[in-house]
Amino acid sequence: MQESRLFKIVYYLLDRGQATAPELAERFEVSVRTIYRDIDALSGAGIPVYAEAGRNGGIHLMNDFVLDKAVLSEEEKQEILSALQSINAAQNMSGSRTLQKLSAVFQLHSENWLEVDFSGWGMKESDNEKFELLKSAVIRRKRVKIQYAGSQGNISERTVLPIKLVYKSKSWYLRAFCTIRQEVRTFKLNRILEYEILSESFEDCDFEQPPDTSGEEYDLVTLRFPGEMAYRVYDEFDKTQIRIQENGDLIASAQMPQDAWLTGFLLSFGTQVDIISPVDLKEVLAEQAKLIYDKNKT
Repeated sequence: MQESRLFKIVYYLLDRGQATAPELAERFEVSVRTIYRDIDALSGAGIPVYAEAGRNGGIHLMNDFVLDKAVLSEEEKQEILSALQSINAAQNMSGSRTLQKLSAVFQLHSENWLEVDFSGWGMKESDNEKFELLKSAVIRRKRVKIQYAGSQGNISERTVLPIKLVYKSKSWYLRAFCTIRQEVRTFKLNRILEYEILSESFEDCDFEQPPDTSGEEYDLVTLRFPGEMAYRVYDEFDKTQIRIQENGDLIASAQMPQDAWLTGFLLSFGTQVDIISPVDLKEVLAEQAKLIYDKNKT
């Protein structure tokens, strides 16, 4: 218990710069006398902590003090290096340098066990360039002119105010305010065919911030697939959402937004999907399938 408190005192002083003994005693729920004993123990262990009397006094660490690598366990060091490896996949600039420095400080070789590549096959250079430029536009609050392929097959030019990049369901999206639609929209990155970072900046007050929908619940959609579609079903649904029937069919249930994306998603299965619920979704899918048939019949 005392060892844990000693570390916490050091972390607290690193964060705050200084603290009084009564302040530390209140925070760690011990007596002032115990805090002074802890300070003596830290000083005896080689931590450059000292107490200064007077009106502006308190307990300090030396200005050039850095936390010794020995404070972290071997497992914690590896966890830090592994986390930086994964972050470096989406941050191509300083992550690797930080990784090298910490590897040297920790005296550990960072095994390159993780590789994350968000680009498509054969499109690494162009996809990474698009990601980096859009990331820059988000950070610098710059307007972006894009050419976008919509879900209905139309290609349009828009000027957007980029808010954030979002990784969802194995794809990258740009969340941005569309100046044509005058609302916040979500654009799939691989559908952004052309893009140009404009010189004009924008502020958050230039548009109404969208409500947080991260906790939004959608209606439950239940689907039936034949067993031979298992490779697709397990690509799209978690195993906890799937029930295997005696005949080998797969029943998948998930909360999903009933919009154009869902219709396109279901159409991608062709005749290998049966909608169990909601029933009205069957009609929507049938209408879209008929339109496709009418357009392509000879």
